[in-house]
Amino acid sequence: MLISERAKRRGIMVRLYKKISVKSGMHPGALIHVGERKAESVKIEIIDYNETAFRQIEPKSIEECLKYRDTPDITWINITGLHETGIVEKIGNHFGIHALIQEDILNTGHRPKIEVFDDYVFFSMKMIYFDPDEQLISEQLSLVFGKNYIITFQEKEGDVFSKVRERLQKTIPRVRFLHTDYLAYSLIDAVVDNYYLVLENIGEDIEELEDRIISDFRPELLEVVHGLKRNLIYLRKAIWPLREAVSGFERDESGLLHDITRPYIRDLYEHVIQIIDTVETFRDMTAGQLDIYMTGVSNRMNEVMKILTIIATIFIPLGFLAGVYGMNFDTSASPFNMPELGMKYGYIIFWGTALAIGGGLFWFFKHKKWL
Repeated sequence: MLISERAKRRGIMVRLYKKISVKSGMHPGALIHVGERKAESVKIEIIDYNETAFRQIEPKSIEECLKYRDTPDITWINITGLHETGIVEKIGNHFGIHALIQEDILNTGHRPKIEVFDDYVFFSMKMIYFDPDEQLISEQLSLVFGKNYIITFQEKEGDVFSKVRERLQKTIPRVRFLHTDYLAYSLIDAVVDNYYLVLENIGEDIEELEDRIISDFRPELLEVVHGLKRNLIYLRKAIWPLREAVSGFERDESGLLHDITRPYIRDLYEHVIQIIDTVETFRDMTAGQLDIYMTGVSNRMNEVMKILTIIATIFIPLGFLAGVYGMNFDTSASPFNMPELGMKYGYIIFWGTALAIGGGLFWFFKHKKWL
């Protein structure tokens, strides 16, 4: 097998850039969904808990979420699907989210960032993971948390928060989770930890490709290498700004970030730096693979041209002899008008001379190690 089907599928990547021309001419804060519709319908999930109690609810309408703004418990509202802008606008206005932040939530091509306000914090990043078909999936994750609530906005169903939900359900008492900043950290950390899994799989593909490229130079390999290169470019574009966002989270002075959470944020920052270094290393390795591929193709072409040149060189004198004896001669006109035509063994002498010249040239090329 030339290359694993898994590596081929992983080479398929989302668009590096999203069209934002749909917002051309709109006023700032205009709520327009920028990006692909990735969910059939909007799905809402609510997790409401305190130190000892835990409830998981699937409301039928957005109105059921509004009452959790002022409850004493901690509430996590997860909204999947951004194509219905009215839902984002309604919950955003009710929870006091600025219109420009609502605009950023709907702009799925937005770079990772953090915005700190007096009573809430907005954080956006890319959630990247492999789906069951081993294709790389990327979606925008926007997170807003206040004193007793946290709202997450996703593009499609499916995420990397299963372990966070499990910890929330099984951990008793939930002392750390009684502050929304720690829950926000846990969600961001789950996304960052999944980057390691993505990079680990890409690293395996890079090692496999390197072994294949050294032994083969088929065009299919070049296609996979370019796919990996695009993936790494996208990862760098998605992760590089995250360093600044996490650093801003650690410096938050809104009062929503507690001292117990700050060490975890610093550890998260170190993880982001390590991931960025890994992405840069993989980009260099992929670029090196392209160089190896192109060098190998060039060397193989040189070998082919050398063989063809040698064959042509051998046949040049033979072609000359055949051309001379292919001319029309008249031996009756003069004894110097190709007298060899009348020789008894002229044909044998011709082939003997031709084979001697060809064999001599072949020996000469072997002696020079050109063959």
